[in-house]
Amino acid sequence: MELKAIYYLIPSLIMFCCGLYGFITRKNMIAMLISLELMLNAVDMNFVIFNRFLFPGQMEGMMFTLFAIAIAAAETALAIAIIINVFRWVNNIDVRELNKMKF
Repeated sequence: MELKAIYYLIPSLIMFCCGLYGFITRKNMIAMLISLELMLNAVDMNFVIFNRFLFPGQMEGMMFTLFAIAIAAAETALAIAIIINVFRWVNNIDVRELNKMKF
């Protein structure tokens, strides 16, 4: 891999670290979902970067990234539906309040 790839991998690493930090430190489910999406986008960037520099004539990394984006969109819709249902039961979307849902 060329030295130019480092200039693309560093922003991806920063995005992933910011998403990981946000996921660990936040207690709000919406903020956790946004952090998870940030991490998924960093991984998608890595797919494209590695495909571009390791196999320049092929499109597998780009196709896999498009597939991952579609899966992430479905996952986000499902997560928002779960968060709405949790809010209806607990009237709060704080993760610490989820133990109220136990029987």
